[in-house]
Amino acid sequence: MRGHAHLVAGYVPGASPVHRTPLWGKAVSLLLVAVLCLGSPAVSVVAGVGTTTAVLALVVAAHFVAGLPGRRLWRAVRLMLIFLVLIGAYQWWQHGPWTAWQVVASILATVLASNVLTATTPVDELLDGLSALVLPLARVGADPERFALTVALMLRSIPFIIGAFGDVRDAARARGLERNVLALSLPVVIATVGYAKATGEALAARGLGDPDED
Repeated sequence: MRGHAHLVAGYVPGASPVHRTPLWGKAVSLLLVAVLCLGSPAVSVVAGVGTTTAVLALVVAAHFVAGLPGRRLWRAVRLMLIFLVLIGAYQWWQHGPWTAWQVVASILATVLASNVLTATTPVDELLDGLSALVLPLARVGADPERFALTVALMLRSIPFIIGAFGDVRDAARARGLERNVLALSLPVVIATVGYAKATGEALAARGLGDPDED
């Protein structure tokens, strides 16, 4: 399967200032982007639009400072384009163009900022950060390492499933079955179950995944 090619925000090696920024710094920056966009001035619509637009411009600038290609930026936007058009049209209808742009720009800034974070941070570093984040919960029985393992499996599984669907869709189209729901869904389900089974067997062979064995 070609699923790995569909991982939107896969890590891109580099030595840019964004790459060299510690994970906590990038995480705080992402939090600030969300807070500034969601909490932009509500008293004055123009002030809110100005704040959100400035934040979006800074996020786009960070994308290119990190040396990430423009096509990656467009790919992230394209994946949510229909959603943005629909929500923007609704906001325009209900509240006017300024509010519509503010909402759309807020979504874009937050999503693109998270894309920059994951694209400039190795997966291992992200998982270590997640483990450290949930470490205080170990006092109530949580297992930080198991949590990180779960996230790692999720990050690996999602692109596999997307790739499996792409392969099945191409095969169905070649046979003139692109509108056959069964032909599109059944092979994906079978491939996903097989992938899950193989992953479980690999974890069991390494003594992972069973709390009773720890």
